[in-house]
Amino acid sequence: MLLGIGILITLTLLVLVVAPLLAPETASASMLPVDVTPQIDLKRRRLVLYENLQDLEFEYKAGKLSADDYNALRLDYTAEAAQLMAVSQDLEITSTEEAFIERAVAARRARPSTQSVPDYTCPKCGFENPLPVKFCGECGAAIVPRERKV
Repeated sequence: MLLGIGILITLTLLVLVVAPLLAPETASASMLPVDVTPQIDLKRRRLVLYENLQDLEFEYKAGKLSADDYNALRLDYTAEAAQLMAVSQDLEITSTEEAFIERAVAARRARPSTQSVPDYTCPKCGFENPLPVKFCGECGAAIVPRERKV
């Protein structure tokens, strides 16, 4: 009986440990976190690459790498850096286009509209009531809203 419980607990723990390892990877695991933009990710990758180049240079000068290995790795890192720089420039171009669109939208929003807005100015005392009211907040006179262009 005790042996059966021990085996059952062992099998349960084994399933709990192995199941996540055998589960298929979901699409959300390969996505970037919400606060990481493509520009930030490229910058992070460039910094890692520059650090790798510095480490490579140090290891070569320390005598840990042969000249052939050093040159091959340096060429690989340099090619990867060039590729990252090209992608960064492409993203900057699209961000420049997006900035142009945003400026155009902001300029359109800033233009005065020609909508008519009801004017609640009192004809008796001239007080400009800020809210739509039927009577003046200053003198109590009846107000007939007039249309004015903004």
